Amino acid sequence: MIRGLKHRLSYRLTRDTVLIAMVLGLVLNAVQITLDYFSARNSMEADVQALMEISHNPAAQIAYNIDVRLAKELLDGLLRHPATIDARIVDSRNNTMAAASTSSPVSPCRWISDQLFGATRVFSQELSVSQLKNLPLGQLVVTIDTYHYGLQFLERATYTLVSGLLKSLILSMSLLVIFYLILTRPLLSVISALIEVKASSPEKIRLPVPQGHQHDEIGTMVGIINQHLETIDSSLAQLRTAKSAMKNYSSELEHDVESRTREISDKNKALQRGNRALVKAKEDAMRRARARANFLASMSHEIRTPLNGVLGMLGLVLEGEQDSAKRHRLQIALSAGESLLGILNDILDISKVEAGKLNLENIPVDIRGLIDECATLHTQHARKKGIDLIAETDLNFPNRFLGDPTRLRQIVNNLLSNAIKFTDTGNVRITASYSAGTLTIDVSDTGIGMSKEGLRRIFSPFSQAATQTTRLYGGTGLGLTLCRQLVERMHGEITVESKEQQGTRFTVSLPLPVLDNRNTEDPQQNTEQLSGLEELPDHSAARLPPALEYLQVSSSNEPETTQQSGLRILLVEDNEVNQMVASTLLRKMGHHADVAENGELAIEALGLQHYDLVLMDCQMPVMDGFETTRLIRKNPQWSELPIIAVTANVMQGDRDDCLACGMNDYITKPYSRSQLNAAIMRWTPPPAPQ
Repeated sequence: MIRGLKHRLSYRLTRDTVLIAMVLGLVLNAVQITLDYFSARNSMEADVQALMEISHNPAAQIAYNIDVRLAKELLDGLLRHPATIDARIVDSRNNTMAAASTSSPVSPCRWISDQLFGATRVFSQELSVSQLKNLPLGQLVVTIDTYHYGLQFLERATYTLVSGLLKSLILSMSLLVIFYLILTRPLLSVISALIEVKASSPEKIRLPVPQGHQHDEIGTMVGIINQHLETIDSSLAQLRTAKSAMKNYSSELEHDVESRTREISDKNKALQRGNRALVKAKEDAMRRARARANFLASMSHEIRTPLNGVLGMLGLVLEGEQDSAKRHRLQIALSAGESLLGILNDILDISKVEAGKLNLENIPVDIRGLIDECATLHTQHARKKGIDLIAETDLNFPNRFLGDPTRLRQIVNNLLSNAIKFTDTGNVRITASYSAGTLTIDVSDTGIGMSKEGLRRIFSPFSQAATQTTRLYGGTGLGLTLCRQLVERMHGEITVESKEQQGTRFTVSLPLPVLDNRNTEDPQQNTEQLSGLEELPDHSAARLPPALEYLQVSSSNEPETTQQSGLRILLVEDNEVNQMVASTLLRKMGHHADVAENGELAIEALGLQHYDLVLMDCQMPVMDGFETTRLIRKNPQWSELPIIAVTANVMQGDRDDCLACGMNDYITKPYSRSQLNAAIMRWTPPPAPQ
């Protein structure tokens, strides 16, 4: 049942109708009052102007004759007007000839009138007689109090508003009664009948149609409700039938659920056992990975330390050897050592990727220049085999990307080396293109190709397409594995297509962002075919691999040019061979080197002698390089002393550890003369001006 007048439809209809009518009435009343206001102002102006016109001639005669008695009578007559509070005649010299005044009435509503019409108004008129038009006689000045006209306006406005409100109230009551009789009372009778409908047996009730509403909306609504009640009747019969069927099905379902629950419980227990086994296997794999990473880090240090001595000694002997046959044998030994270093680097890089310890740089890189540089390095090898090496980039290829140039160069070099190795005739082609945010590098050859079985194994470590491939061409099978891992770390993809005796094509797709789209190259497609070292530009010599770079420095025994020659350098190194190699290299560069075998001796040497720079090994007996550096930095006298780490540790975190303890730079063993010289020059102050 609907309770309260405010909830009834008739009240709501009446309320909404009356509100609209009142708003419209207020708007119309406001318009009417506004028009009446302007009419009242005009009426006031006209009334006063008429009063002034009537008084003009008598006032002019009085001013002409200077009759004070008649002036008093005229001014008293003007004060009889209910709005006049002051009247006076002034002569041409602005002196008052006669005046009369009275006080303004006081009323609580006066402030409203003053706001609308102003408190007072002053009217003046020049006086003259018809016989002497040009003779100035003075002025008639009348001051009126506007409250007389404002009060009349306020009375009319109040009447308008009150009458409009009464009309709205009468309309509200009339509409309320009409809506109740026509709408609310019939609906209440229908609602009362609906209340009698019981939830247990709604189909037994039919609603009566209110009298007089058989053909209107209320009668139609009642008919529809009765139709729904009939539908509920048939639906309930069907529901009772379905309920009995569901009861039988429910018992069967309970039995099935119970049996399935037992099965799921058994499978869940088996799954939990499997999960525990997987967790244990994962933990075991992680322990093995950590152990392998630690083993590789240790083995890297143990292998690189003697390898540094071997390569360094070979380089030093090669520089001083004049016999061509001996030089050839020394060059072969040096190349073999470089190959061993390359294998060691590949193994370490693969281990870093698998252990998640390989960091990628995100710096500007010139892909076009990188590809040309890599192609230049492999040109001599291709020429020896009698094949062409072709490098191409697309039209309008971007100048620079954001990526890791070292790892990109590693990928391209591995793919080119692999292609040249397995190609005896024809050519090797490398192309680069950029589209839709993806850099694509293709390396194709006309070599021996691979079978379908070989394609499935090609990216596995320590494996090649066939066993006879290893016997014929050699190699460890690590290069392509490392390429795949590096590409995946860059969120890219590497694919391969090949047919036996028809060649192979590797495609690398990398999502690298473009740093600068401006292209300063020739608008024609950039194609370069490299056939020999003698065709290279002058700057290509700086891009040669380390083995060829020893070949370069051996052509001259003169010290290298540095920013400031004759530095005094403290070499902290415990390995005697490495001491000899580093000391010799530093001496050939024009520096003086003192050797300390451990950290304690290094600190003693610093206390006895001034040094311009320290080359610090990290792993040493008695006191290692990290502790030594921390002690050095505690002394304010040595706070600005450049310390360069020289270590065989190359795993992730080693460089950070060196910089964290206070070292300035970091180079790894084995190192070349140019690498050592570059590190020294980075921390050598420029020479003083002459």
